[in-house]
Amino acid sequence: MSLLNETARGVYVITATPFTDAGELDLASVDTMVDFYLDAGADGLTVLGMMGEAPKLTAEESQRFVKAVLARVAGRVPVVVGVSSPGFAAMGELSEQVMDAGAAGVMVAPPYTVRTDDQIVDYYHNVAKTLGPTPFVLQDFPLSTGVNFSAKVLIRIIAELPTCVMIKHEDWPGLAKLSAVRAASDRAEVRRVSILGGNGGLFLPEELIRGSDGAMTGFAYPEMMVDVCAAHAAGDLTRMRDLFDAYLPLARYEQQPGPGLAIRKALLARRGAIASGAVRAPGPKLSAADLEEIEVLVARQTTRLKELG
Repeated sequence: MSLLNETARGVYVITATPFTDAGELDLASVDTMVDFYLDAGADGLTVLGMMGEAPKLTAEESQRFVKAVLARVAGRVPVVVGVSSPGFAAMGELSEQVMDAGAAGVMVAPPYTVRTDDQIVDYYHNVAKTLGPTPFVLQDFPLSTGVNFSAKVLIRIIAELPTCVMIKHEDWPGLAKLSAVRAASDRAEVRRVSILGGNGGLFLPEELIRGSDGAMTGFAYPEMMVDVCAAHAAGDLTRMRDLFDAYLPLARYEQQPGPGLAIRKALLARRGAIASGAVRAPGPKLSAADLEEIEVLVARQTTRLKELG
């Protein structure tokens, strides 16, 4: 598998990490899950992301899971691995292991301890030094990390660190920042890197229009993101928005802070991607009312898609 680079585009699905009802790592579900994502048209996969419950895995479990995903993918699409860690030693060790196993690149979110612009830039200089030649994705997700990247800081990191090849854009709202970074590359003030949106795809149409290259997120209906990106690439903005609108109520419901991951995994289990929708403890459990609402939303979504044809 070739390494991740600045030309990456399309839909890189943030995978779930399947567990049994008893909370054990469910490697038997890895094959069905990977096939589900690839059959939906995913251009790449990202594992051990924040919504992939990476902090709940032991180091040994992380390695086993990544290797199982890579074995099933078998080089068909790039696989990015989240290696965020409070310390650089652990980050470097995991990065080396997953790259040796066949990953295309890694993703790094900043710790909450970096606050100023200079601290953020210095942190990513240390990330690049730790990772060596390994290409990395910078995860800009202030709602989770508490770290706020300005467009100016992102442009500076891109200019100073050639191994930063992608921005995972998850600020909310962050469309103006996306526009500013893309405008800088359009003016040849900085090299053009890949920008993929997150946040469950909630702003995907607007992000594409602003210059993003696709999505890197884990909505339980990845075919929505694939089809929206395809409609945008074809210049059919009306169909792009109509497709997105058909899925929006369910995407919104899935993106709730707190129960969102459990909702996503329940949907994936419902669709046959994984055997169980279990979230490893500590984590939320869905109520009967939650499950009933999901069924209503799925039924309405199905109706809307039939109307679209």
